Amino acid sequence: MNPLALFALAGAVVSGMFIAVQAPTNALLARGVGSPVNAALVSFAVGTVALLAVASALGVRPAWGAARALPWYAWTGGLYGAVFVACAAFAAPRLGITYFLMVAIAGQLAMALFLDRIGAFGLAPVPIGPARLAGIALVLAGVFLVRR
Repeated sequence: MNPLALFALAGAVVSGMFIAVQAPTNALLARGVGSPVNAALVSFAVGTVALLAVASALGVRPAWGAARALPWYAWTGGLYGAVFVACAAFAAPRLGITYFLMVAIAGQLAMALFLDRIGAFGLAPVPIGPARLAGIALVLAGVFLVRR
């Protein structure tokens, strides 16, 4: 495996671990600041400050000219993250972290399957085959088993 792919896999594992920690952290924050929406707001403010510090340290700046040419939906990624953070802060204490994340992952995989199939956002289309459907079915079976 090439080093960039290995680095990408390691990043995926670490970011997945952080998502598991994010849900209970934001649930705790929601209790302190009064609501899941307030927790998401604080979470994104902290993330924004962290990203500004990293961008400053790396000396990277947005290419605003190229950014202006993007379609409107290219600007909606933060909205999806905000919905996830607020939902996690609300749902994790009610469902448990594992069950919440299993259901969230099942939703992610279902949407990913669809987006791959249509080649969304300029990516190459990936057909839906029996192995991919079986993988999704196994995740859904896992959701059922975790809930029991």
